[in-house]
Amino acid sequence: VREGSRFSIKAFTPSLDDVILLQYTGGTTGVSKGTMLTNRNLVGNLMQIKAITNPYLKVGQETTLSPLPMYHIFAFAVNVLAMMSIGANTVLIVNARDIGSVAKAFKDYKISLMTGVNTLFNALLHHPGFDKSDFSALRVSVGGAMAIQTAVAEKWKTVTGCPLCEGYGMTEASPVVSLNPLDGSGRQGTIGLPVPSSDVRIIADDGRVCGPNEIGEIQVKGPQVMKGYYNKPDETANTIREGWLCTGDIGLMEEDGYFRIVDRKKDMILVSGFNVYPNEIEEVISKHPMVLEVAAIGIPDEKCGEAVKVFVVKKDKSLTESEVIKYTREYLTSYKIPKFVEFRDSLPKTNVGKILRRELRG
Repeated sequence: VREGSRFSIKAFTPSLDDVILLQYTGGTTGVSKGTMLTNRNLVGNLMQIKAITNPYLKVGQETTLSPLPMYHIFAFAVNVLAMMSIGANTVLIVNARDIGSVAKAFKDYKISLMTGVNTLFNALLHHPGFDKSDFSALRVSVGGAMAIQTAVAEKWKTVTGCPLCEGYGMTEASPVVSLNPLDGSGRQGTIGLPVPSSDVRIIADDGRVCGPNEIGEIQVKGPQVMKGYYNKPDETANTIREGWLCTGDIGLMEEDGYFRIVDRKKDMILVSGFNVYPNEIEEVISKHPMVLEVAAIGIPDEKCGEAVKVFVVKKDKSLTESEVIKYTREYLTSYKIPKFVEFRDSLPKTNVGKILRRELRG
């Protein structure tokens, strides 16, 4: 109180376009940048989230599990703003790397909603005794920040009885852009449908708006799109063009409006002139019963320009390099098959559990 008394707030006229939050990006593909989020951005995304969740949640009756830190935009928007707005009781996890503490929350509380990332859901499913927890209250499970692998989503539904719904967002969009229907009627492997009052399109390299099932960059327009990057006008101009947020994510729109992410532009591997997307390779290998986690990158290759290398964390110690490669031959075209396999005890991750491919590239 004594320290605070030295300062005063100058009179001002609030505006919807005032910057009220500098939210820094995760830095998974480069240097972290401060996104300038306004009143309009945060309130807009809050209302978008509530429009989707209202049919499934009751005011003052929910208990939500928040294993992601509150300084991460996903947890801040959903677990803080949206859930506080309906009077939900939020269970905070101090250290989500301690999987035991996350699993214990299901024994101590009647969790009705959980947010998380693929690596966290996967780790919980492999934690001893987690499948014996009481999931009777769990109605909403939302995964974001990285791709939800099919093997993880299917096992989550089997174990908990609750669908694991993948959404899509980014710090620059406050963050939610799209989400699969929370009743499980959505499409596994997609990021669902745009949230209300949002436009999403796919743009080809030549600037043309793509038709259904054509691959290009995902662009977003809506009230949740940031004002710009703090003190970075050039990067702002490159990222927001005529009101459209250029996400840097490669994807497509299916004929009925569901969107699908292929991968990050910066993570794409070029093998003999062919585009290879790490997500596709990781999705295949993650289904191998002896694999716990996997990450794919491109490394320099004299003949092909780049070659695919995968890093694997074993679930079964007997797994060999040749078995991994043989498994991929059943599902992938020849130029997508990994040339190199490296086994590790763990993969580098951000503090919210996203795998850091750039660290694997060295």
